[in-house]
Amino acid sequence: MADSLRDQLLKSGLVQKLKAEAKPERPAQKKLPPPHQSKPQRAPQPERSEPDLASAYAQRARQEREERERAQREAERIAREKKERKQKLQTLLESKALNTADADKPRHFPHGNKIRRVYCTQDQLAQLNRGELAVVQLAGRYILVTRDVAMQAQAIQAEALVLLCDPNAPADDDVPADLMW
Repeated sequence: MADSLRDQLLKSGLVQKLKAEAKPERPAQKKLPPPHQSKPQRAPQPERSEPDLASAYAQRARQEREERERAQREAERIAREKKERKQKLQTLLESKALNTADADKPRHFPHGNKIRRVYCTQDQLAQLNRGELAVVQLAGRYILVTRDVAMQAQAIQAEALVLLCDPNAPADDDVPADLMW
């Protein structure tokens, strides 16, 4: 009865069976270099799931730089388009201006929260009030043009058209448009 459980299992033949089926493999032992050639080995660092502080700052700086570059490209694109529109408008209005040097009648109109004026002849004033002529702004100057040219200017740059009267529109007040002050 002094037989241990192991001995009993060996006698019955079960242990041999189990050893053959589940023979554990030993991991191969690393051979250490001789002591005079050994170098201190670094312990493998565990992988971090979060970026460290330096890489977070680098990523943030990269994102900010990309955002600044994108905003700069967008501003350059807008400026280039504005310059092209201004050039087209100038080309359109080059020979179509109807302003004359002998114009003596001022026509007042609101523009930019101020009352502005353009000088025209008596005939041009009547045409302007009927909607046959219009006022277009180019480089700080107010230019009298025909209605068709004004529509083309508005298609190029909407804010260029300053004054175009609609003869069919009801008056906002009871003051006639051709009243001289």
